[in-house]
Amino acid sequence: MDFRQLEYFLAVVERDGINGAAAGLGVAQPTVSQSLRGLERELGVQLFHRIGRGMVLTAAGRSLVGPSRQVLRDVVAARDTLTGGSAELTGRLDVMAFPALATGTIVDLVARFRAEHPKVTVQLSELRDESASATVIRDGHSEFVVAHLPFDGHDSLEVVELGEQEFWLVYPAGTRLPEGAVKLSELPDIPMVFVPRGGSLGDTIEEAIRDAGARPPLAVLIEHREARLPLVLAGVGGSLMERCVAESVRDRAVVRPCDPSFTRAFALAFDPATLSPVGRAFVDFVRAAPPDL
Repeated sequence: MDFRQLEYFLAVVERDGINGAAAGLGVAQPTVSQSLRGLERELGVQLFHRIGRGMVLTAAGRSLVGPSRQVLRDVVAARDTLTGGSAELTGRLDVMAFPALATGTIVDLVARFRAEHPKVTVQLSELRDESASATVIRDGHSEFVVAHLPFDGHDSLEVVELGEQEFWLVYPAGTRLPEGAVKLSELPDIPMVFVPRGGSLGDTIEEAIRDAGARPPLAVLIEHREARLPLVLAGVGGSLMERCVAESVRDRAVVRPCDPSFTRAFALAFDPATLSPVGRAFVDFVRAAPPDL
């Protein structure tokens, strides 16, 4: 196995197939295909299911993604150490962010960091399950995770708090609500879309609604947080969502702050023992960033 095979493998994963990988790497498609077949032969496993023209990771392929990214970061770090005469920072910054947090603060931080270090490339990926934040870092899938606090299983991780996110009410278009912040005691008698109990903020919100004497009926109890917005826009019911998500649909839904307000802190997490030179520079940059960024 060589470094190039892992690079090609990750390019196929990140660019949704051989065509995209070849274009991104600036090589011919047969070169990528041959490299993948060689890697599979050497490992003795199938890394992708070939379905028509599509490529879907097998279980073995998924298990190789994190270690491959870690190997590439280590190789770049070693190369930079050996060629340390250059004052310019090079390499790759890997960040996985929960969808509702993949705007605003982290985007501004990455943009400013890239402006200072233009030779650094950035991979900003989606973190679908916040409960897996520590595992994502430990398994090498990403150097950094941006997620809501608290982190589960974070004993070996360091955390830099980035700010707080407020949650607003979002209802289907046409819902009659007063202007300004809506008191929980005055919630309309319209079904609500909730995530299951067990999340610290979700429990707090449900308890506050009950304490206020409101009893909105339950429309949907949903495990997939990202499905709340489509359900609201489809007219199924209302929900409480991150302010940035709520404000993005003002033209298609009725959006209001609520009284009392609900906020949840979010942070950047990483393992200091495994940081690449780029990762260490990013941590220093984030810690030095002004608090109002």
